Amino acid sequence: MAFNVPRHLPDFGSQNRDLEDHAWSSLRGAGARDKPFTYTPSYKNRPLWRKKRFFGGITMLVVFALYMLGFWSSPEVKSKPATAKSAWSWIGMSNSDKVDWEERRQAVVEAFQVSWDAYERYAWGYDEFHPVAKTGKNMAPQGLGWIIIDSLDTMILMNQTSRLQHARQWISESLTWEQNQDVSTFETTIRMLGGLLSAHYLQTEFPNLAPLEEDDEGAAGEDLYLEKAKDLADRLLSAFESPSGVPYSSVNLEKFKGIPSHDDQGAASTAEALSVQLEFKYLAKLTGEKYFWDKVEKVMEIADDNNPRDGLVPIYMHPINGEFKGENIRLGSRGDSYYEYLIKQYLQTNKEEPIYQEMWKESLAGVRKHLVTYTEPSGYTIIGERPSGLNKALSPKMDHLVCFYPGTIALAVTGGLTEAEARKLPTWSQQDEDDMQLAHEITQTCWGMYKYMATGLAAEITYFNIAKPPLMDGQPHNVPPATFDPDPDASWRKDFIVKNNDQHNLQRPETLESLFYMWRITGDIKYREWGWEMFKSFLEYEAVEDKGGFTGLANANTIPPRIKDNMESFWIAESLKYLYLLFSDDDLLPLDKVVLNTEGHPFPRFSMGPLFSTGWQRKPRDANGDLVGEPTP
Repeated sequence: MAFNVPRHLPDFGSQNRDLEDHAWSSLRGAGARDKPFTYTPSYKNRPLWRKKRFFGGITMLVVFALYMLGFWSSPEVKSKPATAKSAWSWIGMSNSDKVDWEERRQAVVEAFQVSWDAYERYAWGYDEFHPVAKTGKNMAPQGLGWIIIDSLDTMILMNQTSRLQHARQWISESLTWEQNQDVSTFETTIRMLGGLLSAHYLQTEFPNLAPLEEDDEGAAGEDLYLEKAKDLADRLLSAFESPSGVPYSSVNLEKFKGIPSHDDQGAASTAEALSVQLEFKYLAKLTGEKYFWDKVEKVMEIADDNNPRDGLVPIYMHPINGEFKGENIRLGSRGDSYYEYLIKQYLQTNKEEPIYQEMWKESLAGVRKHLVTYTEPSGYTIIGERPSGLNKALSPKMDHLVCFYPGTIALAVTGGLTEAEARKLPTWSQQDEDDMQLAHEITQTCWGMYKYMATGLAAEITYFNIAKPPLMDGQPHNVPPATFDPDPDASWRKDFIVKNNDQHNLQRPETLESLFYMWRITGDIKYREWGWEMFKSFLEYEAVEDKGGFTGLANANTIPPRIKDNMESFWIAESLKYLYLLFSDDDLLPLDKVVLNTEGHPFPRFSMGPLFSTGWQRKPRDANGDLVGEPTP
């Protein structure tokens, strides 16, 4: 398929070019081969004939460059603007009008290769990568493998054998958890523990993907990834040694010590405390160590015993007493993955724990009752927030993080089957029909968050115009247009509001995640096409010159955009992975056989067996869903 060369590139100012030149100069003594130098410091002492030859070579290069730029070509070619040079011209696409999804998938692989190779060249072993400055930074004295480990399963799925071997070598020779460093319990669990466990799963079950020449020596049943995962998990588990069992926000790796949050009076984010279960449960299954299971399962019981109203939980929990703190209810930051892990825990254990499906269904009904509303004038469906509690005003604010939700709804409805297969089951209901419709509507709104921005890349937070009082789920409202008119004065644009402080784009994956689920489950080609449009916008505006990788944007609503100079690990771990899966055949990670954690790391579904069980039961509730004998919150 043919598409236009980008007209606008990110604003790489002279300051950034100076940083690049400085970085290259510093690499020169280390044998850097990627950027040749045209002369040495002793050049001025060379004979005159060598100078002439040198300048002759330069002249030839200039002539060749002018020829390649069309200096002697027709006027039509010469008139192309200089800004037409593409930062992503390294991606080779055919000019055919026929859509080739394999070719598009390969374009995603090339974007991964450029991202990884730039990191490998400029910041190898560091936890952060700044692709414009071409520098790295560690989060711990010896590094935590933040980018390397988060990328393992992506490399395996994309069959990047040599790159995987280099990563594995670093993990084997350089990675140690024995560091006097405080780390986030949640982020380290979903990224590092999840990354190691998913790499173990894929390498074990699919040995032909990025095959290893030889495995590690050691005890039977052990491998490098599982060994490192077990060591890390033992340290992270110390976060759960609180008076209530709700984990502390941080852990000191070397001291095996949980550390309360320095903010929010020591309270932990609800999403963080209640979104580590998939990882520890899978590790328990692999190792047979039941204490991993018991510690993380206990937190689910504590949360449910708080008697959350209509299945919706405030965004803070306190490790001291296990109680929720405040009344802020939202599906964005600090709340999001709690709801995601309800249904995924049910699916992870082959639907043997219906308690989590029950909690999921209650929460979805609560979202419909309290958070769903419609925009004006067009009538898009959004999920708002109740910052002061369910009895107070609805805020028409959606974090981009909320865009995981429609894909999760579709997954919950079908259990990972296609919609066509699920409809044939005797259990299919009108509620399932309504839930799938809600998933379609919210996905469209998330797509609109991209179309609204000048770069085609969504803002971190979007607000919406809504009625006063807001319309609630199911009330009559306008039917939004099926497509987004590109006219800057189109009426649909009146529904969307992006504030100045929210215009940044961090390469987040949530909408891509939902597009992947919606495509796999519904088979509607528009979700693939939307993903391709997003991918082109990433290439157009976040690609760093000279194959320098990709960067987030400080302002995605100006052209050229202002860059942020940071490549998030989830760019590789999730965004590119979901794009790759979106353009792949359905038999790669079939949704009825795997669950993906909230960082996009795939785990297998499994039966609990005799060692594991749901170790708690919900307390009795009345017809309103409230605990019997307990006051309504």
